[in-house]
Amino acid sequence: MEIRINGETMQWDQSITIRGLLEDLRIRPETVVVEHNLRIVPRERIAEERIEDGDSIEIIRFMGGG
Repeated sequence: MEIRINGETMQWDQSITIRGLLEDLRIRPETVVVEHNLRIVPRERIAEERIEDGDSIEIIRFMGGG
């Protein structure tokens, strides 16, 4: 399946959850906010929210500074 992650088209072999995607990308879920098809996904739903062919994902990382 083909999905867009932060504007970049990527291929995935199978349907996956947002949590599975983050794990594959080695991103800790507690350090990001995920937008799925223009909708922010609540943290408690990332393990069950499925990504389908053609979906768009934006992963926003928290940055510290001073």
